Amino acid sequence: MDVFTTQPLRGNLLAVFTDAAGIEETVMQRIAQEMNLAETPFVLPLENSNCAARARIFTSGKEMFFAGHRTIGTAFVLLKKGLLPCNCEARLKAT
Repeated sequence: MDVFTTQPLRGNLLAVFTDAAGIEETVMQRIAQEMNLAETPFVLPLENSNCAARARIFTSGKEMFFAGHRTIGTAFVLLKKGLLPCNCEARLKAT
C-alpha cells in the first residue's frame, strides 16, 4: 500500500504481512531485506488483550521498535481488511 496518499505510487510504500504467526524472526528479517523497503511490518497474534494488534517492524538491517508511518499504515490495512478485534472503525470515524 501507499501511506499518506490517495494516489497509487505516490506515498510511502508499505508491504504489510497481516498473518505472520509462525514466521521466525530471522525469516522476517530476510523478507524485509528482500522487500527492500524502508520498513516492513509483520502482524502477529496478540499477547495482550488490551491491544488491538501486535506488529514487528523490520528494516533491511534490523528490527525497529517503533516507526510512525508504518504503524499508521499497518493500522489502516488491518482496519480495511476487518482484522481489528474491536469497533475501531467507528472510533476512527468519530475522530
